[in-house]
Amino acid sequence: MNKIQLIVALLVAAFSLFSYFGSSSLNPITGEKQRVAGMTPKDEVAMGLQSAPQMAQQMGGLSQDARARALVSQVGAKVVAQSVAAKSGYPFKFHTLADPRTVNAFALPGGQIFITMALLSRLETEGQLAGVLGHEVGHVLARHSAEHIAKEQLTQGLTGAFAMGAGSMDAAQIGRVVGQMAMMKYGRDDELEADSLGLRLMSEAGYDPRGLIKVMQILERSSGGSRQPEFASSHPSPANRVQKINEVIARAFPNGVPAGLTP
Repeated sequence: MNKIQLIVALLVAAFSLFSYFGSSSLNPITGEKQRVAGMTPKDEVAMGLQSAPQMAQQMGGLSQDARARALVSQVGAKVVAQSVAAKSGYPFKFHTLADPRTVNAFALPGGQIFITMALLSRLETEGQLAGVLGHEVGHVLARHSAEHIAKEQLTQGLTGAFAMGAGSMDAAQIGRVVGQMAMMKYGRDDELEADSLGLRLMSEAGYDPRGLIKVMQILERSSGGSRQPEFASSHPSPANRVQKINEVIARAFPNGVPAGLTP
């Protein structure tokens, strides 16, 4: 390794760090300052719209069950329209995927929300569906995708600088693993934040927040005991999430969950 190589590596690392830490954006929904690498909500919407058809195709396309599609769209629209999500400006759209085996729901940047028939068919109440969709809307409102893109750019920049300075691809691979481990922690935190936001959204829309606890129990049963240890997973264990959900509900409703909410 020569001096010029080291200087260039340090400059690359410094630029990556400055790009990430040098600017922040205030999230009007969560009130948090976020590092999103200059990505705007409009950019997120465009990215989500572009990716949505491909994501649907990868999971068997959209469901042909018209009643299922209508239910998902109606509950999703209610969660958005009757909660703080309505003020976000994101054009939310809810998709039901035909996949009968993969128990999953996810959100693309900008408001494209998906749930598989495998998960939908396991849900027992409208409130449970509202909990799933509210959780995914929470990811969008918290701008988790934009945060992850910014972190990935930082990781790539530092990995490149590390490889340049060490003069070894093996060193680059080590740096990449370190970056991935750091991203895992953020993934777990994101899930817990989305749970908290989802509880808020579904409650504001008139749904009993305890429905999300039932969702966690359904996910636990669906896993068949084959989950990875929480340390090596981007998702907290359902048991851990139930504990956190109960804590959020207790703070939001210190006198107990009001009667009359849709289960």
